[in-house]
Amino acid sequence: MSNPLDTKIISKLAEILDNSSLTELEYEDESCRISLSRNPHPAPVPPLPPVPPQPVQIQAPQAPLPPAAAPEAVSAEVDYSKHPGSVKSPMVGVVYLSSDPNSPNYVKVGDTVAEGDTVCLIEAMKTYNPVKAHRGGKVSKILVESGDPVEYGEPLVVIE
Repeated sequence: MSNPLDTKIISKLAEILDNSSLTELEYEDESCRISLSRNPHPAPVPPLPPVPPQPVQIQAPQAPLPPAAAPEAVSAEVDYSKHPGSVKSPMVGVVYLSSDPNSPNYVKVGDTVAEGDTVCLIEAMKTYNPVKAHRGGKVSKILVESGDPVEYGEPLVVIE
């Protein structure tokens, strides 16, 4: 069982740091190690010299440009959190699409999965938790990449 930390020691160390020009202070005994530091005031940055204004030349267009085609992905973004086939993160953590970097992903777009198949892993607190398909079907989208941080309820994979 560990000994409770003596707050008097911390207070005294903070007082020493405040009353001196030190920026770091360390204390260690057989039961604990305390390191205190503060950021010294940053040196002021000298202002940049003024830049004289540059003349602007306006030129009439030679011929009208054709309208640009709008990318489909930007025009309408789909909210997969309400999609019935969306497999959502059961916890906050980091998602992994395979069991290790040298193994193939559990699923890829176009794969057919059965209910209960593992689609990815969520690492939380150094524990790898399998995320299972809640229904069978075809994987139509993978919304995350390995190593992405994910939130509770965040859509990960879409099964049609």
